[in-house]
Amino acid sequence: MTAIRILVADDQEVVRRNLRHILEVDGNFEVVGEVADGELAVQQARKLRPDVTLVDVRMPGRDGLSVTRALAGPDVPDPLRVVVITTFELDEYAFTALQNGACGFLLKRSGPGLLIEGVRAAVSGDTLISPQMTLRLFQLSGRHVERDQRSTVLSVREWEIVGLVAQAKTNAEIAQSLGITAGTVKTHLRSIQRKLDVRNRVAIAAWAWETGSEER
Repeated sequence: MTAIRILVADDQEVVRRNLRHILEVDGNFEVVGEVADGELAVQQARKLRPDVTLVDVRMPGRDGLSVTRALAGPDVPDPLRVVVITTFELDEYAFTALQNGACGFLLKRSGPGLLIEGVRAAVSGDTLISPQMTLRLFQLSGRHVERDQRSTVLSVREWEIVGLVAQAKTNAEIAQSLGITAGTVKTHLRSIQRKLDVRNRVAIAAWAWETGSEER
């Protein structure tokens, strides 16, 4: 059986070394390259044409979500398989990665077994997300939200927070931007979820993107 060819893109050498070890111990994978920044990831992936590219989210030069779009996005004529790996358990990262064409979103702490499973799933045309993440992401990526009257019940502050959530800002970043506490942000998010009748921040972002509300 021909080995599955992998390109690893992560800015930490120890992470790249660990990923290589996990993959090569399995015996069915060949790491054909390692890169430490996003620009090189795009260049090497296009040059080497690996079966799967493992991409960290936060890298210098170009972040992993941008790399994913460049390699696997809807406008790419000959897309590559990309699996995003990260330490950050953020729904907005996962949602954006899937929108950008990723065929997997894995948390680094999920362990070697899930990494192997995720790579195999990508090769077979499936999509695997770490169990800790919101499984509704699959539904949200194809979800259509019609314009309705829900937006009229949001306060000015809530509109500001919806816009920042749609920009994939974390609670801490929203708090800093608006000069409020992270706890206050959480309170507003609960209110927004109730008013919009959505379950989480990914659904808030999806509602904003699909109704154009992030441009308000």
